[in-house]
Amino acid sequence: MHTWPSLRRPQRTGRTRTGPRAGTRSRATARVTGALIAAAALLVSACSAGGSTTTSTGAAEAALAALPRATPAPLAPYYNQHLRWRDCGVPGFQCATMKAPLDYSDPGAGDIKLAVARKRATGKDRLGSLLVNPGGPGGSAIGYLEQYAGIGFPAEIRSLYDMVAMDPRGVARSEPVECLDGRQMDTFTQTDTTPDDRQETNALVGQFRKFAESCGARSARLLRHVSTVEAARDMDILRAVLGDPKLNYVGASYGTFLGATYAGLFPDRVGRLVLDGAIDPSLDSRRVNLEQTAGFETAFKAFAEDCVHRSDCPLGGKGTTPAQVGDHLKAFFRKLDAHPIPAGDASGRKLGESLATTGVIAAMYDQAAWERLREALSSAMQKNDGADLLALSDSYYERDAKGQYSNLMMANAAVNCLDLPPAFTGPAQVEQALPTFEKASPVFGEGLAWASLNCAYWPVRATGEPHRIEARGAAPIVVVGTTRDPATPYRWAQGLAAQLSSGRLLTYVGDGHTAYGRGSACIDSAINAYLINGTPPPPGKRCS
Repeated sequence: MHTWPSLRRPQRTGRTRTGPRAGTRSRATARVTGALIAAAALLVSACSAGGSTTTSTGAAEAALAALPRATPAPLAPYYNQHLRWRDCGVPGFQCATMKAPLDYSDPGAGDIKLAVARKRATGKDRLGSLLVNPGGPGGSAIGYLEQYAGIGFPAEIRSLYDMVAMDPRGVARSEPVECLDGRQMDTFTQTDTTPDDRQETNALVGQFRKFAESCGARSARLLRHVSTVEAARDMDILRAVLGDPKLNYVGASYGTFLGATYAGLFPDRVGRLVLDGAIDPSLDSRRVNLEQTAGFETAFKAFAEDCVHRSDCPLGGKGTTPAQVGDHLKAFFRKLDAHPIPAGDASGRKLGESLATTGVIAAMYDQAAWERLREALSSAMQKNDGADLLALSDSYYERDAKGQYSNLMMANAAVNCLDLPPAFTGPAQVEQALPTFEKASPVFGEGLAWASLNCAYWPVRATGEPHRIEARGAAPIVVVGTTRDPATPYRWAQGLAAQLSSGRLLTYVGDGHTAYGRGSACIDSAINAYLINGTPPPPGKRCS
């Protein structure tokens, strides 16, 4: 398992995700287990994608600077363009193509075409547009809109707002980053990320190099221009083209970083922003990876404590401690490392350690996936049948039955590796950091440490650095954090809310990645009231 997409969010009615590797994932339909995971959200993994080579414990001194209020003359044609809406092929939705400069520092150098979709407000008292993003980086916002937000957000929200999504540059329908083909991705996702010797280490490094080189060869034009800052600037063009004086936005997982970046660049244009499953932009990449590793351990302990009280738990019965459950799972992973098991796959893949680990991590995103994980582990451990765990892994990677992958993993790496310098520059640094990662997670630490190496070989140097986002002068921004979120640890929400000059922290005491629309009436009512009336939750509000 390498390159976990970073922070993303699963969808409802069909989605859920988040994970480690090239990025990390979150919960929207985009990534984690079929219909079950569909109910989650998209997340992208900041874990493996990039960050400084230092292990700073926190806040960067630099703060993101706001852009001038006046639109520069070279950008005026973009801000004044008119979208031509057409039928999307999905009942009730319209689609259009928006142009933005490929390079904001040189707008005359060419355009990038960005896919946009909307569902018009159903009521008469329209408040404007509500832009949504499920995370990633790499998750399709349009897919999230069509499959969940546009039909699953509360009826009153959909009555008041045009529900809008734009696939960020390099993602899905917006000139997607391209790298490996399906067979090459199969090899990549099966490569051992817990190398036992120098030969296996070299094989892993070779796969990271091949992935990076293929992205550089097939997407050379895009790789220098898929940063989060550029995507946030695209959002401001969309806001203007839609005729909205301010941006209203709901972002999950990596979508919180995108939304916070927009607020930092355009604080005077902030309307009602909800940032759910927040990322702390002041942390470097190694720190992000390490803290996310600890987050998955926290989620696994919660799963373990629940599992041992279930009659179908294959990892131990009543009285078994979470540490013992972890030991049993690690022993199973070691067995798969030596002897992969059949998985009923048409292309001949077997379930080895890497794919099994990805399947387990995918289920950590949403408590609703725990039953499916118990069943999958039981089949694999007791019946030597890896099909269900493989299906969880494939859902996370967005691999279809024909062996084709969405561009999630490619875009995830491209954005993460551009936003932050790499967590590690070579195997020696990973080996030195292994004890720290394994302390953070005895179950997942080794694999996630090695997965954090992928940006070391990226063909384009990072243009971003860790920084604070203050967005001085912005209207109140609601930051949502879940206390046992595996992919975006709660402390990240605390950190972002504290940085934002108008941040208001809303806490969900519970499990899973992100909180809005996941069953807490307290969370949902607080966010709905904010989106409808503009009234943020009171300071310190906690829900369970």
